[in-house]
Amino acid sequence: MDPQHAFETPFDNPLVPRFPMQMRNTEILTAFYRTDIEASRRLVPPPLEVVSDVVLIHVYHMNDSDYFGNYYESAVQIPVRLAGTDIAGAYSPYLYLGSDGAVATGREIYGQPKKGGQPWLGVRDDLFVGTVTRNGIDVITLTMAYKQTRAQPEEMTAYGDFRTNINLKVMPNVDGSDAIRQLTARTFAELHVYECWRGPVTVELRPNAQAPVYRLPVREMLDGFYWRSDFVLPFGRVIHDYLAK
Repeated sequence: MDPQHAFETPFDNPLVPRFPMQMRNTEILTAFYRTDIEASRRLVPPPLEVVSDVVLIHVYHMNDSDYFGNYYESAVQIPVRLAGTDIAGAYSPYLYLGSDGAVATGREIYGQPKKGGQPWLGVRDDLFVGTVTRNGIDVITLTMAYKQTRAQPEEMTAYGDFRTNINLKVMPNVDGSDAIRQLTARTFAELHVYECWRGPVTVELRPNAQAPVYRLPVREMLDGFYWRSDFVLPFGRVIHDYLAK
C-alpha cells in the first residue's frame, strides 16, 4: 500500500470513508428550547457570535447510511454567525453517537466534538421519545406527541438555520505543536424531506461530567419536530484559520 494514496487507516479497511456520503431514510427528533444566553456564549469560541438564547437538540436514527449502516446519533447546537461576515449556522458544542466510524469521521474531517454514547429514537405508544445515554445515565430525554400536526420543514428555521453546521477543528502534531486550529463549516446537500410533524416538546437534561449538556439549562421549552429525510454529507470548508499569518 502506497501511503501517498491512503485516505485513512487502517490501509486495508479504513475507519473514515471518502466523501460524499449518502444518508437514506434518516429519522430525526428535533427540540428547540431557550437557555441562558451567557451559558451559550461560554461554549462558543470567538470570532463566532451567539445570535439568540435558543438551543436545539437532534436525536437521529440513521437507518441506512453509506459505510456505517444503521446507527443512532445526537447533536446539541447553538445558532451563531461569524463576526464581520454573512456566514451563519449552528455551532455544535456536544455530539454523542454509537458508531466508532462516525465518531472518527466527524472529528477527523469536520472537527466535530463527537464522543461515544448511546442515543436512541423511537415510539412509545403515542409518544416520540429520544434519549442520549452516557456512562449508564440518560443525559438527554426528549418527548413529543406522535404525529399530531403536519408541518413544513421550513418552519424549523424560524429559530435559526441549522443546515450549516459550524465546528472548531483542533488537531495537534505528534510533538504537541499546532497542526490545525480552524473553524469549519459543512452544509447538507441533496436534502429531501419525506414528512415533517410539529408539536409541543419536553427536554430533560441530567448532569454528567463526561457529557455536560446540563451547562445549557432549559429555561423555556419551545417547539418539537419529527422529520424523515435523505441527505448527502459533502466535504466542508474552512471559514476561519486561527494559525493563518
